[in-house]
Amino acid sequence: MVVRKLAVMLLNCRWVANSLDFNKDYEASVFETTIRVVGGLLSTYDLSGDKIFLEKAKDIADRLLPAWNSPSGIPYNRINLARGGAHNFGWTGGNSILADSGTEQLEFIALSQRTKDPKYQEKVEKVVKELQKTFPADGLLPIYINPRSGTAAYSTITFGAMGDSFYEYLLKVWIQGNKTEAVKHYREMWETSMKGLQSLVRKTTPSSFTYICEKNGNFLSDKMDELACFAPGMLALGSKGYGSGEAEEVLSLAEELAWTCYNFYQLTPTKLAGENYYFHPGQDMNVGTSWNILRPETVESLFYLWRITGNKTYQEWGWNIFQAFEKNSRLETGYVGLKDVNSGIKDNMMQSFFLAETLKYLYLLFSPTSVISLDEWVFNTEAHPLRIVTRGDLHQENVQVDRQQKLPIHFRGRKEGRLGYN
Repeated sequence: MVVRKLAVMLLNCRWVANSLDFNKDYEASVFETTIRVVGGLLSTYDLSGDKIFLEKAKDIADRLLPAWNSPSGIPYNRINLARGGAHNFGWTGGNSILADSGTEQLEFIALSQRTKDPKYQEKVEKVVKELQKTFPADGLLPIYINPRSGTAAYSTITFGAMGDSFYEYLLKVWIQGNKTEAVKHYREMWETSMKGLQSLVRKTTPSSFTYICEKNGNFLSDKMDELACFAPGMLALGSKGYGSGEAEEVLSLAEELAWTCYNFYQLTPTKLAGENYYFHPGQDMNVGTSWNILRPETVESLFYLWRITGNKTYQEWGWNIFQAFEKNSRLETGYVGLKDVNSGIKDNMMQSFFLAETLKYLYLLFSPTSVISLDEWVFNTEAHPLRIVTRGDLHQENVQVDRQQKLPIHFRGRKEGRLGYN
């Protein structure tokens, strides 16, 4: 088995070295390319030590960098990989999207650490510094940011689509930097935002499901995306940075929200969650958009809650969700989403995040806690683990990989240069 896995790794490394070419006349999402491609390559480098993955990560990151050349430093969200020419979607009115603009810090900071080139870190840290200038008292930012002024444009506030991972990265950059003084402001901003999150929390009757509202101006909308089900895991992960009393309150909120997200699955005929849910006075909740595209957020939160609390209930919930995927989504050639979680009618697509995130978090949910330890690794928003490195002078930082002691079992036994790329 080990020999077979090493052979597959060898073939993959050769393909990356000889065939992976980013010089394409293709308009890419800066956000999606960062979390999936840059993050994936850096994670593979951290796990394997093969420099070809670092070189390719630098190549694609260099193609993305012009997106940050806006008047404010807030990045444009689209760019052509061969020709540059960064811009935003027309439907945003020329604005940048909060999640798309504030979810590159982990990857670009890691790239600067590993290449000793500060330019990547400087670009993404300027974004946070710009947002910090006008950061609201409740820490809640609208989903549209003006790339010229760097200020928020009037729009929805949400922990769902287009807002979610900005808040996640405030916490995770603090963890990535080993919780040192250099990253203290990320934690402070995150805690401010979590107070804002609590102002959006409501409960249903009669079942007391806890949920996170969306906000439009002064109006709260009783709607919650399945995407927002990353929040229980984020709260659980961040709870360890509070004092004991507040930590218990934050962890309790995480567990209440996780129960709601689990019931997003359990309350449909297929036991798979819809894309979003609505809550009404005197009722519990009902499916809004009824498709399921194999999203990972609820399973992600179950993974964090199990790791942090040791409560095996979260493993049971994860197993039930996995069984629902097996029953409703599995085909001979892979897995597909559902057009409707009520009827069970299938679509014909397996999203890449199902492999990168949903199945990975399910695997880790049933693995020993030493496998990708949360004391040594931080997951980017596409579930690619990056090694935690103490922040300081980039020229002093060291990210040497201990292949024999730190890596999962299927990477052990590798020797420096064995695959010929070091």
